[in-house]
Amino acid sequence: MATSELPRFFPYETPYENQREAMDRVREALAEGRDTLFEGACGTGKTLSALVPALEVAREQGKTVVITTNVHQQMRQFVAEARAIDERESLRAVVFKGKASMCHIDVGYEECQALRDGTKEVVELEKEKRELERREEDLLEASQAGDGEAAEDRAAVMDTLDEIEGELAERRENAVCERYYDNLTQDNEEFFAWLEAGVRTPEEIYEYTEEAGTCGYELLKEGLEGVDLVVCNYHHLLDPAVREQFFRWLGRDPEDVITVFDEAHNVEATAREHATRSLTETTLDGALAECDPEKADIEDPRAASATNVLGAFRDALVETYDGTLGFGERERLDGDWKDLAIANEEGRDDLTRAFLQRYSGQGIEADAEAALALGAALDREYDRAYRAGETQVRKECPTLQAAGFVESWLADGDTEGQYPVLSVRRDSADGDGARGSASVYGRAELYACIPREVTEALFESVHASVLMSATLRPFDVVEDVLGLDDPATMAYGLSFPAANRRTFAVGTPALFARRRDDPDVQDVIAGTLADAIRFTPGNSLLFFPSYAEAERYHGLLSGRVDGKLYLDEPGVSVGGIREEFAASDGAALLTSLWGTLTEGVSFDGEDAHAALVVGVPYPHLDDRLQAVQDAYEGAFADDSGWEYAVEIPTIRKTRQALGRVLRSPEEIGVRALLDERYTGRSRVDLGKYSVHDTFPAEERSELVDVAPEKLKYAMLNFFGDHDAYEGTPPEP
Repeated sequence: MATSELPRFFPYETPYENQREAMDRVREALAEGRDTLFEGACGTGKTLSALVPALEVAREQGKTVVITTNVHQQMRQFVAEARAIDERESLRAVVFKGKASMCHIDVGYEECQALRDGTKEVVELEKEKRELERREEDLLEASQAGDGEAAEDRAAVMDTLDEIEGELAERRENAVCERYYDNLTQDNEEFFAWLEAGVRTPEEIYEYTEEAGTCGYELLKEGLEGVDLVVCNYHHLLDPAVREQFFRWLGRDPEDVITVFDEAHNVEATAREHATRSLTETTLDGALAECDPEKADIEDPRAASATNVLGAFRDALVETYDGTLGFGERERLDGDWKDLAIANEEGRDDLTRAFLQRYSGQGIEADAEAALALGAALDREYDRAYRAGETQVRKECPTLQAAGFVESWLADGDTEGQYPVLSVRRDSADGDGARGSASVYGRAELYACIPREVTEALFESVHASVLMSATLRPFDVVEDVLGLDDPATMAYGLSFPAANRRTFAVGTPALFARRRDDPDVQDVIAGTLADAIRFTPGNSLLFFPSYAEAERYHGLLSGRVDGKLYLDEPGVSVGGIREEFAASDGAALLTSLWGTLTEGVSFDGEDAHAALVVGVPYPHLDDRLQAVQDAYEGAFADDSGWEYAVEIPTIRKTRQALGRVLRSPEEIGVRALLDERYTGRSRVDLGKYSVHDTFPAEERSELVDVAPEKLKYAMLNFFGDHDAYEGTPPEP
């Protein structure tokens, strides 16, 4: 295909197989204002398949494209693609991150806002001062020429100048950001010319403005208006409040924005996080101290109402977790939040019941409203005090936070799709405050079960959206869960040579939770994994249902394989391990399927030649997940709970893990699923426990059933046929 026949924003000589068709289909949908669900395996060129037609439609219709992901590696890929496009077709593109990652003086959001507003006021006062000075000079000339009225006017102007001088002197000592001041008072044309001359990353902008003494974040916000393309993370679109501001910075109404979501199988969980609200016992304690006339200088009649309602909620919180924690549970708590079951099948939850029993007053709703009004008033006062230089930091208002949450808890706690949760954890503080050392405290949370309550409004408001992922199917589930209305759908499987890969469903014992501690089951699985590692010419990736299982088999495999075993552990950066593993030969890396290596991290070329998934890695089946299942069954079909909330997300994760290898047409590799529930015969032998049919049809057709003891022979034959072994192949 000649370059001239390609779309104007396609930056390369030839597209991948199916890529031209995908671009045409996406373009057609976007031109009609229709959403698109796009599943494409590695090698499909999903990013350009969505981005190129989106840019074309945006250019034709005067819109802006926002492409977003929650995976850092994909952000880097977007930048690379945007730069390639810009070399072919002039493109105004920016990469946007939040203030926290770009702030030069490292202050919080509220403090930054106060500094920003205070700096603006200083600049405006200086402008007013300069105008008055010019007026004073004109009046002086007039008075010297004999104009008596001008002399009187000049005296009034000079009085005003004195007042402004005093106010400026006070404000300059207080809430001013010198970097933002330079933004407002100097010529920034050089920066904007540099910004528009290429696709700049936030890190590059930070470095440029660090040296220039300006605020890169605020300059970047100014540079957003009217751009062709913005690269950002999910937060800027899925948080309703942030999204409203973000579109305002773009200078676009929602209908003039086209959104492209990468790794879109993650939108469900991320939207749920943004819709969930919480309140800790610590914040409640802060609010009560703030409203206590003996602890704070407050003389507001609303303080009594706030203390009444927030105190009752705080006491109910403590009473509920004290009564729910069983014998010895308090002593076993650590720094991680532990959920306690408080929901009831009929009526309000245990915390709300305790709250209503403890409350006494003129009216709980009225007291909550008074608390909210008091919090708003206190917050305004804290803002004023910071700007006036009376305080060194911009104080947060716990009363405002607590009152807002309690009001929501009362109004929405029994709403369908909202699940009330009470959690506890141990505080490892030094004990210099009121709580004491290493005490237990609680948190109330309204857990949002149905993400479409966040996403549906977004997708309805923008011109159109493309949601793309290598593991997006089944599409009808995505439509239901995210609230999409009749989207266009397309799916493209692996376009690499089928002869270069094998995907095995290995009939090891089904790794049900009750069988994980069985020594015989462990021996079969460890032996099969040892065979797979030994018969892989190069490195192997091993994915387990949890970090604990990865650690277990790390121990079981020690001494059974010759290559080095790497263990990915929770809370430990995987960057160094990943690089060392990729540079090894014959090594194995063991990790959790729910960890950070499952997606967004590629193992290209010789990095790894086998990916093995052990068990069907269902997530921990806790009360929250049960609440999501119940909510889905109430909102969708009666039998949708387990399928929508558990099985499909789990198989998506499994498919993501398998996709870590075979990243180009030249690579060869083996993918293996170790659990009899993956096999074709499990449909008969295991019935409802089989997950074979949850895979898309073309992927099921590639699954080759093999017995555990036969896997090494199958791998030997496959890699041997490709002359992949250096020297003599291993012997079975």
